[in-house]
Amino acid sequence: MEPTQPAEDLSLTQQPSTPEFGDPEDPQDEAPDGSDTVVLSLFPCTPEPGNPEPDAGNSSPQGSSLKHSTTLTNRQRGNEVSALPATLDSLSIHQLAAQGELSQLKEHLRKGDNLINKPDERGFTPLIWASAFGEIETVRFLLEWGADPHILAKERESALSLASTGGYTDIVGLLLERDVDINIYDWNGGTPLLYAVRGNHVKCVEALLARGADLTTEADSGYTPMDLAVALGYRKVQQVIENHILKLFQNNLVPADPE
Repeated sequence: MEPTQPAEDLSLTQQPSTPEFGDPEDPQDEAPDGSDTVVLSLFPCTPEPGNPEPDAGNSSPQGSSLKHSTTLTNRQRGNEVSALPATLDSLSIHQLAAQGELSQLKEHLRKGDNLINKPDERGFTPLIWASAFGEIETVRFLLEWGADPHILAKERESALSLASTGGYTDIVGLLLERDVDINIYDWNGGTPLLYAVRGNHVKCVEALLARGADLTTEADSGYTPMDLAVALGYRKVQQVIENHILKLFQNNLVPADPE
């Protein structure tokens, strides 16, 4: 089980998108935190969104493709054969974490074998998956159980970066309370702040700046967070950054000595 597409850099030659996963968000003034952008894909095959639901009166044998009440089958239309939905018992600990299935997740963890920080093929731990999907209760449980929030995946992806990508501000706060590196730089050329800016997640940008995120770090494309916000036309993000810079200047002003 692994992400469906490789990471994209933060250059503006492409449409804004989340790092490594999902579709780009519309370049509007503000995207709501915790948006429904799909960050990772749990299954290799999913039914086409436009396909009708299977006919309730017809049942397919286990392991066969679902039959839809259409003239042409998926294969005849040139689509991949749809897979039957997986049952919870068949999901891995990483899939359970991503879906927020706490009961089954706890059962897996009780089996031992140090599953709490077990990486998958890409180095994603259950905590990284839960953070990427915005499953805050799962994140909270995993942290309390002893999950290490400092672990990086094979391309230096972190739970904090993926939570910032999705704009999951509450999860960002939980991770920052564990003293994770707020300026962690991955091989895709991004930091949590850069990813939050690119996703137009205003509240997440505010939270990261309030905790000391570096505004001077540049993406591989050469853009700082402010450059990125300006180039993408995210006015509210720009305003947040400008207010933060103004506050920094005000705090650094030394009052003149009275004569």
